[in-house]
Amino acid sequence: MMTDQSSKVVSRGECTACGSSDANVLYEDNSKYCFSCQTYTKGDKMEAQQQAPIQGVYKQHFTDGATTAIPDRGIKEETCKFYGVKTIWSSNNDIIKHIYPYHDKETHHVANKIREVKNKGFFVEGRLPDAALFGANRFKSGGKYITVCEGEIDAMSAFEMLGSKWPVVSIKNGAQSALKDVKANYEYLNGFDNIVLCFDSDEHGKKAASQVAQVFEPNKCLIMDMEMKDANEYIKQNKREQFSRSWWNAKPFTPAGIIRLCDHIDELFEEDEQDTVLYPYAGLNDKLYGMRTGELVTITAGTGAGKTSMMYELEYHILKNIDSNIGIIHLEENKKQTMFHLMSIPANKRLFIKEVRKDMTRQDMEPFIQDTVQNPKLIAFNHFGSITTDEILSKVRYMVKAMDCKFVVIDHLSILVSGLDDGDERRNIDMLMTKLRSLVEETQCGLLLVSHLRRMSGDKGQEQGGAISLSQLRGSHSIAQLSDAVIALERNQQADDPIEANTTTVRVLKNRYAGDTGIACYLLYDKDTGRLAEIENPFEADNGSTEDIGDFL
Repeated sequence: MMTDQSSKVVSRGECTACGSSDANVLYEDNSKYCFSCQTYTKGDKMEAQQQAPIQGVYKQHFTDGATTAIPDRGIKEETCKFYGVKTIWSSNNDIIKHIYPYHDKETHHVANKIREVKNKGFFVEGRLPDAALFGANRFKSGGKYITVCEGEIDAMSAFEMLGSKWPVVSIKNGAQSALKDVKANYEYLNGFDNIVLCFDSDEHGKKAASQVAQVFEPNKCLIMDMEMKDANEYIKQNKREQFSRSWWNAKPFTPAGIIRLCDHIDELFEEDEQDTVLYPYAGLNDKLYGMRTGELVTITAGTGAGKTSMMYELEYHILKNIDSNIGIIHLEENKKQTMFHLMSIPANKRLFIKEVRKDMTRQDMEPFIQDTVQNPKLIAFNHFGSITTDEILSKVRYMVKAMDCKFVVIDHLSILVSGLDDGDERRNIDMLMTKLRSLVEETQCGLLLVSHLRRMSGDKGQEQGGAISLSQLRGSHSIAQLSDAVIALERNQQADDPIEANTTTVRVLKNRYAGDTGIACYLLYDKDTGRLAEIENPFEADNGSTEDIGDFL
C-alpha cells in the first residue's frame, strides 16, 4: 500500500465507501485516500486502513520546513511557531506548502498534513488516525474555554485574534469529520467548562456544529454566529475586534425548534403574514374572527344538511374578497356542475338544476358567467374517476405553490379514503389528516375541508337536527385534533314547520384561535334562490345559547 513519495494530488471527489462528496483524494500514482472514512484505495482494490500509511505516502522521516509567518493568510510567525507549523518556499519567494504537525494524545509527533498552496490539495505523512486534534498538544485539558475550528489555518487565526491566550484546536479533515473527531477526543474536550464551536458559516459548517454540540451535555457548547465565512477571513480583513465580539457573544446550542422567548420579543410587533377573510355570516365571525391562511377548517354535517351549499357560499365570498387565486376541489361533481353551482350564487337561482335554467339563454346567464367562472382566480381540479390521496395532496400543493391559491376547498374527505383497498377507514383518515395538516403548515394555505359524520343510533339522528359533537366525526378523532376549527351544521330535515325544516344551526365545535365555541348563527335556506341567509334564532328553545356540546381541544 505504499506509493511514490512524490505523489501529487490530482483531484478530490466522492468516496464510494462512505458517500462523502469531496473527501476522497486522487494522487498521481492512482492511489486514493478518503479523509472522511480513512479508506485507502490502490488500483481497483479497496482496503480498510489498518497498518497502512495514511494516503499511501510513507516516509521514515517527516518533511521539514522553515518557521515563518504566512503573510497571505495574515498569520504571524509567533503563531506558527507556537503550533509548530512550518512552510516551504519557492525560489520566487512564494510559499508553496504548509506543514501542519499532528500529535497523538501522548503528544508524540505522528503525522504531518501538508497543504499544497497552488492547487489547494493536501497529503499526509505518517498516521493521521492516531493523531488527536490539531493543536491539542499545546493545551492541557481543563480550563474555562476551548475553541474548536474546522481547519488548521482557522485555528491559528482564532488563537491569534483572541490574544493568544485561549486554547484553540482544529478537527482533522473539515466538517465531514467533525463528529467523528470530536467523539474520539471527547474526554479531552469535555474537560473544559465551555466548548466554543467556530465552524464555517456555510450549510455544512452549521450542520456539523449542531451535530457536535449534541454530543455534550446541555449548555456545554457555544456556537459562534459569524458574518464571514470562517475565522481566517476576519484576520485577513483585519476585523479582529468583530471576531472577538462574535466569540464572546457565542450562544449555547439549543436543538432545532427550542427557543428563548426573550430573543423574539420584536416579533410581537411584526405583522403576521396570514391573510384573513371574514365569513359571510356575522355569527361565525363573532366566534372565529374569520378564515385565515395557514389554518385547516373542517365543516361537517349529516347527509343533506347543506354542506355543499355552504361551501359554494364560502367560495364565492372568498372570490369576492381576496386578490389571490382560490382552489376548489369538488370530488362528487364534474366541472360543469361546479360552474353552475358557482353561477347560482349571484344569479339567486338554482342554475345547477336543469329545469330551473331550461328557459334561460346563454345571454341570460352571461352576467353570472362573468361574475364567477370567467374570473381567472378560480382554479379547479378536473378529476376523472377514482383518485388517490397522494394525488390530491399533489394537486393542492400545485394549486398553492404554482397557481398562487391562498385558500383551497376540498369537498369532501370521506370520498378520498373510501376508495382505498385496505378497508381500515380510521387508519386511512388518520394518515390523510396528518398529511393535510403538514401540507397546510408547509404551504401556509387556508384549507376548508368537508367531512361526513358517522351514523348515530338514538331517537334523534343527524337528519332530525340532533346536536353534533366532535365525537361524531366520521372515522377518527384526528379530524378534531388536527383541525384549527370545526364547524357543524345541524338541520331537522323532517320537521313539519317549513322554517324549521330549512333552518341550519351553525355550531362551532372547535376554535383553536379564540376558544369560543357553541352555536354561532342560524342560516335559512331559500328553495327558490338556493341561497343561505343568516337569520335570528327561530326556535324558542336554546335561544341565544352558546353552550358548547363539543369537545374543546
